[in-house]
Amino acid sequence: MADIPTGFDNEKYLAEQNRAILERVEGQFKKLYLEFGGKLIYDYHAARVLPGFDPNVKIRLLQQLKDKVDVIFCIYAGDIERNKIRADFGISYDSATLKTIDDLKNQGISVNAVVITRYESQPAATTFKNKLERRGVRVFTHGLTRGYPTDVDLIVSEEGYGANPYIESEKPIVVVSGPGPNSGKLATCLSQLYHEYRHGVHASYAKFETFPIWNLPLKHPVNVAYEAATADLHDINMIDHFHLDAYGQISINYNRDIEAFPLLKRIIERITNKPSFYKSPTDMGVNRAGFGIVDDDIVQEAARQEIIRRYFRYAVEYATGQVDIKTVERVNLLMEELNLAPTDRKVVIPAREAAREAMEQKKGNDNVFCGAAIELRDGTIITGKNSPLMHSVASMTLNAVKYLAKIPDNIHLLPPNIIDSLKHLKKNILKGKKISLDLEEILITLGISATTNPTAQITIEKLKGLSGCEVHTSHIPTPGDAAGLRKLGVNVTSDPKFSSSDLYMG
Repeated sequence: MADIPTGFDNEKYLAEQNRAILERVEGQFKKLYLEFGGKLIYDYHAARVLPGFDPNVKIRLLQQLKDKVDVIFCIYAGDIERNKIRADFGISYDSATLKTIDDLKNQGISVNAVVITRYESQPAATTFKNKLERRGVRVFTHGLTRGYPTDVDLIVSEEGYGANPYIESEKPIVVVSGPGPNSGKLATCLSQLYHEYRHGVHASYAKFETFPIWNLPLKHPVNVAYEAATADLHDINMIDHFHLDAYGQISINYNRDIEAFPLLKRIIERITNKPSFYKSPTDMGVNRAGFGIVDDDIVQEAARQEIIRRYFRYAVEYATGQVDIKTVERVNLLMEELNLAPTDRKVVIPAREAAREAMEQKKGNDNVFCGAAIELRDGTIITGKNSPLMHSVASMTLNAVKYLAKIPDNIHLLPPNIIDSLKHLKKNILKGKKISLDLEEILITLGISATTNPTAQITIEKLKGLSGCEVHTSHIPTPGDAAGLRKLGVNVTSDPKFSSSDLYMG
């Protein structure tokens, strides 16, 4: 099986980023509050656009620095209340917070505290707070900062940042992270900075960044992919004019950081009572990702593919009511700038052709005909279509592992008696409307079959070979299909069509 092409050197990046962070806590400053932009753990966006990037490279960095690092995790109360979902795991932000705390603990890194930001006694946020505290996790709540964003005198006062509780920490570097954007990380850093200076501690602030990459061109596909990933937040990459004025050097940042810089600089100067040594938002960032790129052609192509993935994702989210049409239009415009089309994703046309085959063979359920396609690491594309027996992604997955295991098509992996038993359970016992099996059910069935069928056991081992492969479906996956695809670790896109005429997809 062919290896995935690599365009990024993790070790070079780690060395550069480690050195850049340690430089920030040398000399006059005794403590650094380091805001982590993006995902602290499982940064799959970075892994997709920078092939070779370890999605957990930030954890490796923290492990190298763990004797010097405390961690504060922030979550916005409104995200808890709205049950906001982290798409790559299919779990809510509050569950993602619990998972991150566990994952860090398993890596020998403890979370010093959780901060619920913009807390106004929301019921779900209060329940989450109680849950954490009763499991021994320190929880702090921060309300809205009085005076923000216009009244700096009030912001930097006992009624502003001073109204928030002080979170004590012992290490010289305090990493402040969250499950997603707008978690309140910056406000928490500045609040802590205010308290540190009240306690006589000379502290500073910096931002651990990955995207946009400041020393790549504005329209480099990697930076355009960042715009596509944040289209729902309306982020736009721009030339950092503060940096250009100060140093005569072009660097790339995004609109929110550039717009916030004058205010942020004034707040820091008011807290520290001295001129800021930061002359630009780029100065504030610790971002050495560009120095880890070792093959720009590979990276550019990976980024183009990510932009197409984002287009499909937002098209689906528009169909399900999660984003507005402007978000889809924004990504479509980015695709046009790079002369990209949805069908430049290799698995799109085969998936749609599989759906047409299902229609011609009348093998769909509820008169909906679905197709799915996967591109394996050797470039082979395998398809599947729905039938009265199983969903299209389930069919595709079985076909793919049979191909990898070199098992002929006429060999059945799933014993008829187990299939019949499952159909009886779904239809007659659980009173299900449909008995066609989704991917999760097929994977469980395959696991059961492996106890008596050596051929099934061989195919189970081949499932690992699907991780990182590209998948497209002609329809929006059902919950059982989506969960199974996440577990397989594939990169999935879908056409914004529903797999059933039913409104409820339980």
